Amino acid sequence: MNNLSREEQIALIYDKWQKMTITSDPMFGLVMQNKEICLELINRTLPNIKAKQIIQLDTQKDINIVSAHRVRFDVYVRDNKNNIIVIEMQVNNQNNIPARLRYYQEQVDHELLRPENNYSVLNNYPTYIIMFCNFDYFKQGWARYEFNLTCTRDHNLKFGDNRTVVIFNALAKKFDKNDEPIKNFLALMCNQGDNKNRFIAQIQDEIDEVKQDPERRNGFMKYELNLMDAKMEAREEGMAKVKREDIKKLIDSLYELNIKPEIIKQKVMEKYNLTDDEYDKFLESPFVKLS
Repeated sequence: MNNLSREEQIALIYDKWQKMTITSDPMFGLVMQNKEICLELINRTLPNIKAKQIIQLDTQKDINIVSAHRVRFDVYVRDNKNNIIVIEMQVNNQNNIPARLRYYQEQVDHELLRPENNYSVLNNYPTYIIMFCNFDYFKQGWARYEFNLTCTRDHNLKFGDNRTVVIFNALAKKFDKNDEPIKNFLALMCNQGDNKNRFIAQIQDEIDEVKQDPERRNGFMKYELNLMDAKMEAREEGMAKVKREDIKKLIDSLYELNIKPEIIKQKVMEKYNLTDDEYDKFLESPFVKLS
C-alpha cells in the first residue's frame, strides 16, 4: 500500500469493512457489544454456568501491564455470578494456542487481584477462556475441546482453581449433544450460516446494522488509516536507519583509504543524492564518529 494515494487507501479499507464477517476481529467485537447476543453465545458455549446477566462487557479490552507483553481481548465479560469470560476469535493457526491461553489466564488474574488482596480472592471469580478457531488445533475432529486441571493419578480429583479453557473447531464433523447449541454458530464461521435459525439470523442482522452505522464505520476506518500510517512510518524509519548505516560504512571505508575529505563528500553526496547541508548534518550527528 506504500504507493497508493489516500483516496485509494480509503477505498481499500471501506471494501474491507464491507466484506467483514463474524470471524473478523473488529466485527466480532462490535457484534458482541449487543449484550443479548453476547449472553446467548456464552450460554450456548457454557450451558452449565447459566448466565442470567452481563454486568461488565468490554470489547477489544487492553491489558497493558508495565514490562509485560501486551494483550487485547476480543471480548471480556463478567456475569451476574462473577464468572469472568474471555472470548477470542482466531482465524490464523500460529501453533501456540496452549502457551497463548496460559498467558491470557495470567493477565486475567492480574486484573482481578489487587496488591492488598489475598490469593483466595481469585476463588470468587471462576474464569472461562473461550477460543473460536476456524481450524482444528488438536486434530481430533471434535467441535469442542474443554480443559481444566485434574490429578494425573485420579481424574476425579480436581485441582479446584476454577479455570476452564474451551476451544472450538469450526471445521468439526463430530458433534455430540452438548455441541448442538453452538453448531450453527460454528457453521456461520465457515460462511454456512442458516438464516432460518433465530440466533444466526439475529447475528446476521446485527452485522448488517453495524456495517450501516456511519459512526462505527468511520471509527474503524480511522483506526485502520492510523495503523497504516504507523506501519509506513516504522518502515520509513527502518529504511532511514539502514541508509545511515550504509553511508557511515562508506565514509569509514573511504577514510581508511586516506581519501581527501572533500572527495569523500563528493562521492557520498553523489551516491546517496544528498545536499551539502544534509551531508554536514550527517557528520555532526552522534551517529557518526569518525576517527
